[in-house]
Amino acid sequence: MATSMVCLVALCLLSPLLLAGAVVGNPGYGGLFPQFYDHSCPKAKEMVHSIVAQAVARETRMAASLVRLHFHDCFVKGCDASVLLDNSTNIVSEKGSNPNRNSIRGFEVVDQIKVALETACPGTVSCADILALAARDSTILVCSPPFLSSHKSTNPASMCDSLTLIKLQVGGPYWEVPLGRRDSLGASIQGSNNDIPAPNNTLPTIITKFKRLGLNVVDVVALSGGHTIGLSRCTSFRQRLYNQSGNGLADSTLDVSFAAQLRQGCPRSGGDNNLFPLDAVSSTKFDNFYFKNILAGRGLLSSDEVLLTKSAETAALVKAYADDVHLFFQHFAQSMVNMGNISPLTGSKGEIRKNCRRLNNYH
Repeated sequence: MATSMVCLVALCLLSPLLLAGAVVGNPGYGGLFPQFYDHSCPKAKEMVHSIVAQAVARETRMAASLVRLHFHDCFVKGCDASVLLDNSTNIVSEKGSNPNRNSIRGFEVVDQIKVALETACPGTVSCADILALAARDSTILVCSPPFLSSHKSTNPASMCDSLTLIKLQVGGPYWEVPLGRRDSLGASIQGSNNDIPAPNNTLPTIITKFKRLGLNVVDVVALSGGHTIGLSRCTSFRQRLYNQSGNGLADSTLDVSFAAQLRQGCPRSGGDNNLFPLDAVSSTKFDNFYFKNILAGRGLLSSDEVLLTKSAETAALVKAYADDVHLFFQHFAQSMVNMGNISPLTGSKGEIRKNCRRLNNYH
């Protein structure tokens, strides 16, 4: 039953977006469409990709950071670049919220992209669209060469650092990014504190936070798969090692040897910012080992583990993605498009910021 349910979901998600590799502007995507800048800033996508590629080449972790930045933006007030705003006279920055403080990063890369685009096409490309493109490019840039075997004429070692991936639509999950978002005129630290799913949230709470934004259970599991890259702080999972249920014991669903390994670098107190890979097998490659780790009791966060243990529906998806990396890629790509369509500002709403950190009328 669970397997057939997943297969049905898979068929439902093989949308024209993925099959044709493009989306024409339509109400289903809030008026957004991939060709939005083709005339007003034709080199925009190439410029974003080039700078993201340089950043990821310097530090592989930056790929995960840019994906997460897009996620934390979209879950608060929609995909409007509110997360990028600094404190000012009239704005309390979301950067100081509990989920973001000393955690989200990548702002300097976004700044660099914005400077390049403002030089080429002043007042044209929004910061919100920069985040959406950077998240897609980051995912592609940490591809795994084995997934490129059908393109033997191309050198896999160089493909992960070139636009060839985008043209061939291979590597990590690929999706055309619907564009045309505008930037917010404010931020919401309250929304950032309350609406972003937390590592220790229960599964019903996580699902509720997704559903409020029009996302479903498939989106919950597929987007959680973004944890196949990147790092997490000790403070985000410490309770699993020492006091998961308030009884002073470790989480019983956590592999014993894995827990012992984690305790070496994540003590009962101190070391809050010590970093650990979210995927202990291949933290720098976008693959499906995240789901295989969960099945082995080696998922790092409580929010990872509950996908397997608290719901038959989410457990079926975890098992399906662990078994079929291409199914995971398809669902992740569609879910990223779904997330990127949360309440975009279009038309005359908002503005196109000249500096992503502040409003155009900054004072």
